[in-house]
Amino acid sequence: MLENLKLIWKVIRRPSVHYSLGFLTLGGFVAGIIFWGGFNTALELASTEEFCTSCHEMESNVYQELQSTIHFTNRSGVRATCSDCHVPHNWTDKIARKMQASKEIWGKVFGTINTREKFEGKRRELAEHEWARLKANDSLECRNCHNFDYMDFTRQSKRASAMHSTSLASGEKTCIDCHKGIAHQLPDMAGVEGF
Repeated sequence: MLENLKLIWKVIRRPSVHYSLGFLTLGGFVAGIIFWGGFNTALELASTEEFCTSCHEMESNVYQELQSTIHFTNRSGVRATCSDCHVPHNWTDKIARKMQASKEIWGKVFGTINTREKFEGKRRELAEHEWARLKANDSLECRNCHNFDYMDFTRQSKRASAMHSTSLASGEKTCIDCHKGIAHQLPDMAGVEGF
């Protein structure tokens, strides 16, 4: 056993051409930490409201719409930012969403929504993508703030209480099924269930 440890230690200390394997391993570990820290910092910066609204397409369209909603200004002072609704909080889900969102860069490069008219022309398609994403993840981003277990049905309207205690509780529906357009203007809703 001791001989094996001595052999391993000898291999680690043995220089490659200029540096020992131990030095290269330690250097790789330190470089990995620096890369990870930089990557995670960039990921967090790309999830800020300032980053999201730095594109005039977002600032002059959807951000303007958000400002008139309860999610932006309310009596409690709690405010949802772009990433609260559009970027999952869990790291692995966040990475997957960021990879998916990287396709939106092509839209920026090719100017597919760079005017209000173009944006309005694609509003339904963009909304349907978000609705499908939220439906697929059981409205995960909504549930980060609105936890079903803490809902007070006595303070909700009769209709909301009935829907939450049946369809939502059973898993038959998720938040986005009923709350489309909660933070942005709705597109033409012809053919959308419930509208």
